Amino acid sequence: MKRILFGLFALTLATVAYTQIMLRTGSGTPPTMAATTEQADAIHVDKSDRKLTLLKAGEPIFQTKIALGRAPEGHKRQEGDERTPTGSYTIDWRNENSIAHLSLHISYPNEDDRAQATDRNVSPGGNIMIHGVLNGWGALGPLQHLVDWTNGCIAVTNADMQTIWSLVPNGTPITIEE
Repeated sequence: MKRILFGLFALTLATVAYTQIMLRTGSGTPPTMAATTEQADAIHVDKSDRKLTLLKAGEPIFQTKIALGRAPEGHKRQEGDERTPTGSYTIDWRNENSIAHLSLHISYPNEDDRAQATDRNVSPGGNIMIHGVLNGWGALGPLQHLVDWTNGCIAVTNADMQTIWSLVPNGTPITIEE
């Protein structure tokens, strides 16, 4: 029994140490960007179907399953509501040192989002991303879409995030629908 407890303690300690190292070192080397002729010119997210689709000239070039914020229904209204926003935004920057495997920032909140939050005297929140699985938890990637687990972001597997990163340049419009 002592061996089992010691083994569980050692495994827990190793997991915590690995996670801390991954959090400090970032999420890995990003892939090379695809040729301009292969890159997406739009992103469509269907929250009800839990799908993200990359489009080029209106045609799908990549599609994947997603996980959303823990309270997925409805538009994000304020910081901490754990909703994924709906509406039209832009991918405006990328983070290769994310706490998740790579991330692309969605330009939420827009002017309307800020105005509505101001009217209610709350913060609209922000830092909404498309990202992979949290660093150190990549093995759970195939299961990540089964539960809405983010704080309002759009999560995909790490392999899918590699593809999305390479196909989506900054400035790409993203439409998120219920």
